[in-house]
Amino acid sequence: VQLQASGGGLVQPGGSLRLSCTASGSIFSVNGVGWYRQAPEKQRELVAGMSSVGITMYADSVKGRFTISRDNTKKTVLLQMNSLKPEDTAVYHCKMVINGMNYWGEGTLVTVSS
Repeated sequence: VQLQASGGGLVQPGGSLRLSCTASGSIFSVNGVGWYRQAPEKQRELVAGMSSVGITMYADSVKGRFTISRDNTKKTVLLQMNSLKPEDTAVYHCKMVINGMNYWGEGTLVTVSS
C-alpha cells in the first residue's frame, strides 16, 4: 500500500490550496483518514480528520478555513485550505488507516508568504 500526496506549493496570505492524497495497492478497507502538518522546529500536529462514517474534526487553528473530505471509491482524501495564513506554512502529511494499519504519505510542502 502506498499513499501519494500532492497539491502543496507557494501561496499568498488569504489564498487557497487543495491537497490530495490517493492510496494504491491491495486495499480492502479504508477507515479513518487525516491530515497532519509539521512546521520547522515544531512537533507534528493533527490538522483535520475524518472517520469511516464521515465524522470530522479540526484543529482549532484551522476551523472554518479548512475542509477535509474523502472519496472512498477513489481511495482519496482531500484537504481544501482557504484563507491561508503564514502560520499555516508546514509540511503536510496524509494518513489513512488501511486494512487496519496506519499508512503515511510523503509530505507536501505548503508555504504561505507574500
